[in-house]
Amino acid sequence: MDIYTGLIEFNWTLIFMWLTILVLYLVMKHFFFEKIHNFMQERSNRIKRSFDEAEELNLKAEETLSTYNKKIEDIEAEGREIIKKAKLQADIQAKNIIREANERASEIIKQAEMDIEKEKLQAISEMRSQIASLAVLAAEKLLEQQLETYGQDELIDRIIKEAGSSAWRN
Repeated sequence: MDIYTGLIEFNWTLIFMWLTILVLYLVMKHFFFEKIHNFMQERSNRIKRSFDEAEELNLKAEETLSTYNKKIEDIEAEGREIIKKAKLQADIQAKNIIREANERASEIIKQAEMDIEKEKLQAISEMRSQIASLAVLAAEKLLEQQLETYGQDELIDRIIKEAGSSAWRN
């Protein structure tokens, strides 16, 4: 026997074995390989769709976030504008209040000055009437005493001087 004799022998068992493997391969190809391939392809497509949907959702979320950020910025700017307008309006109102207070104070001062002037005129009038009554009293006294002409003039001058002095004003 030779060492190499039996390694490659051609017999019917080998042919049946190859035919069995070929038939098994064709059966598996027909029933399993296509189904497994389709299953794997479908799973790959689902995963790809999931990634696409996730990416699309991520883009929508970013758009929504940027929209909300923009709205927040707009609201903040509007708030600052409202505060600015309110401050300007408050300043205007404060100026109007101060102006009205100054006008009222001026009116009160004018009224007080007018009242003072009235009281001054009234005091002068009263003083004149008192001077006149004093003059009449002095004339009565003069007539009673029957003084000389020289003495009467002196007495009248003295009464008029006293009437004009500060003693009569107080």
